Amino acid sequence: MNILYLGDIMGQVGLELIEEVLPGLRTDLKADLVIAQAENVTDGKGVSLVDFQRLQKAGVDFCTGGNWTLHNSDIFGALGDPKQLIIRPANYPDGTAGLGYKYVEVGGKNKVLVVSILGHIVGKDSDKPVNNPLKTIDQILKSQSDVNKDAVIVNFHGDYSSEKVVIGHYLDGRVTAVIGDHWHVPTADARVLPAGTAHITDVGMCGALDASLGVKVSSIIPRWRDGKQTRNILEHEGLKQLNAVLIKTDLKGLASSIEQIQRLF
Repeated sequence: MNILYLGDIMGQVGLELIEEVLPGLRTDLKADLVIAQAENVTDGKGVSLVDFQRLQKAGVDFCTGGNWTLHNSDIFGALGDPKQLIIRPANYPDGTAGLGYKYVEVGGKNKVLVVSILGHIVGKDSDKPVNNPLKTIDQILKSQSDVNKDAVIVNFHGDYSSEKVVIGHYLDGRVTAVIGDHWHVPTADARVLPAGTAHITDVGMCGALDASLGVKVSSIIPRWRDGKQTRNILEHEGLKQLNAVLIKTDLKGLASSIEQIQRLF
């Protein structure tokens, strides 16, 4: 099975890019399942129900979550419905809207478990309580151990490279892949770990290239240089980037390979 994981889709530019290129890319790469990080789709903060549906129409099968996933309340119903293939981080406190893991069926014969986990330190949300990432994934894997599945994809959304690397090794041989995101900058370390789990510290983003993580550089400089209060303005001009990884699974539910996909448009 070939699983394509798309990095953070950033704003309208990223969404339109996916709508334009994903159908052909999916065919070229022979992707059986397409998963995308969707926490920045709608104006860079969260994902609306309408934009989630646009992603589905473009060919995205499953959307993972991050610290902005709960920003738009109209997505809460879909997050809580096991049949709607979008999740928020699983290690939010009990009582948080939505689900942190769900199953997706591929081609009527393969069953894939997808989990999102939030790192301990994530930007402005660093003071918000989250459950321990390692204990949370342990609990999920134990609770789902009796379910017959062909692959397990873990998305780790976090700031610290150390956390992203450690959880990859912690889960090595227990899941198919651990995909880090949130930085919007791809790392050059995609590999299959010794026990068979595909890993990358950060897969990168889909959206504007000539920008700071999808944001106009000109909107940031006055804040940084002069101490002015400015808001982030998303970049809509210039080259566009698509960053992803393609994971090939084996018959044991682990990974036989992971390939970085980096395209400019």
